[in-house]
Amino acid sequence: MGQRFRWGHININVADLDLSISFYEELGFEIFMSGIPYLGLEAEEFKEMPTSMAEALGVPFGTKGRSCIMQLDKGLPKLDLTEFSAPKPHPPLRNQDTGIVRLCLASKDLQADYEQLAAKGVEFLAPPSVCAERMAEIAVCKDPDGTLIELLQVHLDRWPRIPRPTP
Repeated sequence: MGQRFRWGHININVADLDLSISFYEELGFEIFMSGIPYLGLEAEEFKEMPTSMAEALGVPFGTKGRSCIMQLDKGLPKLDLTEFSAPKPHPPLRNQDTGIVRLCLASKDLQADYEQLAAKGVEFLAPPSVCAERMAEIAVCKDPDGTLIELLQVHLDRWPRIPRPTP
């Protein structure tokens, strides 16, 4: 049996689409598409989501939203940002919660990325930390709505070698 699934996208609901687009552009993302056509949503103005899509996503009928699709390095997964006109949403999950709690982006120079983003006002939970055996460095920042984004610089040459099974 062949591979059943492949990466598609990650969706992040946001309070202010324009502010979030600017934030993710600071992380190196670019707009792939202004809107999400299959949801009937555009970036420029709030549109009512078709009933079939509202039902599929489990949102109330009549929900209005605006959105865009962003990309990093022109590959998958894409990042869908969606702003709904619904009442105040729940806050994002925290690291100790169950479910998807953070998005991780690989960095080639975490310290430089941290300094650049912090200088632009991006909020971090803490400065970069060195992980066990210096196998990686990690810093976690928040997007404008509090979604956690892990920035990770990995040093694979410091990881333990996994023995290969002998035939």
